[in-house]
Amino acid sequence: MTDPRFAPYALTLLRLSLGVMFIAHAWLKVAVFTVPGFAGFMAQAGFPPSLALPVIVAEALGGVALILGLYARAVSVVLLPVLAGALMVHAGNGWVFNAPNGGWEYPAFLIVGALVQALAGDGALALRATPVPASRPALAAAA
Repeated sequence: MTDPRFAPYALTLLRLSLGVMFIAHAWLKVAVFTVPGFAGFMAQAGFPPSLALPVIVAEALGGVALILGLYARAVSVVLLPVLAGALMVHAGNGWVFNAPNGGWEYPAFLIVGALVQALAGDGALALRATPVPASRPALAAAA
């Protein structure tokens, strides 16, 4: 059973941690790998290198939006393809993320976290919650 007194704060912690993670990964791609280096990695992984900058921007802006609580449910859904791409890149490396070239459990866990955020709500202290259609009162109460 969900404790309605604390559930909004649990979702806020999830939202903040996802936001920090996305910003950290965007920064890693810029500061360590560089945009051209990440584009080369994407090409090597079978993705169009032209997606490198859009992925970095999506991670950075999405991370900021999550931290601020700006449409966090919608942002979590929009970022799912980025996480799915990361899962595909690491899928062949084994389960554990400390495997050579990183395993797939961390991207899979992040997908689950983003899905939980999208399904359960923005949490407390969100600047702008994702609107829930009026035809879904149970969802509106949880948001």
